[in-house]
Amino acid sequence: MIAQKSIKSLSLLALMFVSFTGFAQHEEETHGEKAQEEEVFNANELIDHHIKDSHEFHIADWNGHAISMPLPVILWTDNGLVTFMSSAFHHDEEGKVVVERKGQKFVRVHDEIVYLNADGGVTYDENHHPTNRRPLNFSITKNVFTLFITAALMLLIFIPVARSYKKNDKAPKGLAGFMEPLVVFVRDDIARPNIGEKKYEKFMPYLLTVFFLIWIGNLFGLIPFFPFQGTLTNDILFTGVLATITFLITIFNGNKHYWGHIFATPGVPKWLLPIMIPVEVLGMFTKPFALMIRLFANITAGHIIILSLVSLIFIFESAAVSPISIGFSLFMYGLELLVAALQAYVFTLLSALFIGQAVEDHH
Repeated sequence: MIAQKSIKSLSLLALMFVSFTGFAQHEEETHGEKAQEEEVFNANELIDHHIKDSHEFHIADWNGHAISMPLPVILWTDNGLVTFMSSAFHHDEEGKVVVERKGQKFVRVHDEIVYLNADGGVTYDENHHPTNRRPLNFSITKNVFTLFITAALMLLIFIPVARSYKKNDKAPKGLAGFMEPLVVFVRDDIARPNIGEKKYEKFMPYLLTVFFLIWIGNLFGLIPFFPFQGTLTNDILFTGVLATITFLITIFNGNKHYWGHIFATPGVPKWLLPIMIPVEVLGMFTKPFALMIRLFANITAGHIIILSLVSLIFIFESAAVSPISIGFSLFMYGLELLVAALQAYVFTLLSALFIGQAVEDHH
């Protein structure tokens, strides 16, 4: 029964996903002759558009027009703070997406906001990235909005759970009873074995935070309609910040044995130390780098595969492909539900392992 409900839910998500992607065919008729012109479908542009962060939520397409919800743009510029909604951007005579505030003109290129040059133009590098000066950008983008929703949901869950434990010294009930197995799982299967019985409690708040933040954020990214479309771990900056926090906790809590292993590896001849020390120091940085890339790449790859499968219908221009395409998309959606939890587990586990290596007592 549960499997049937899951399949129905996944089917609904896939159908809603397809309906919101906004593919269109353009037909023209002139002087009684039907001259049908089809827009060339570009799968790369579609995938790029959906996996990248943006300054608005795309809700649906209607009669060839996109229905979107704008988000606040917050810039610190040469003339101070500038705020406006992303809907204020408009096309100028040359087709650039611009807005003017406080005597300054800004242009949005590939969801990047830069100053217009003195001649009113935009310069690009060899990779077609704008090289114009940029204001400091504190905008509420789609992923930032999703982060706020995730944080708010976590507060709504854990504050009542903490209060219930203070008031009730018996077996937890309701929401607390539902969350307890997950909290105990992080404590007994991740923190205790990897950090140690004496020191794990100090790091439990961080481990619980990253576990639920990544898991809930990943689940929100699988819901293809407003206000959930953003995926936190689809942004390498977000995964990089989490990996950096793990790195800082590790090095600031490292004991003398941890640093001694790096700068004076036990059992290694002294003449090998000039080789071993750079290797060990490099290893300190490769660990958080691997955390960042693993978390980012797994979720992003799943999204790209689903979008590619849906794109097959429009690449082959045949409805006959749709059963196979939608079938595999449903399979990938189910797999992504597993990956959403698995990546939260792996990141938390490796973070606990790295912290445990830094605080481990010498035997």
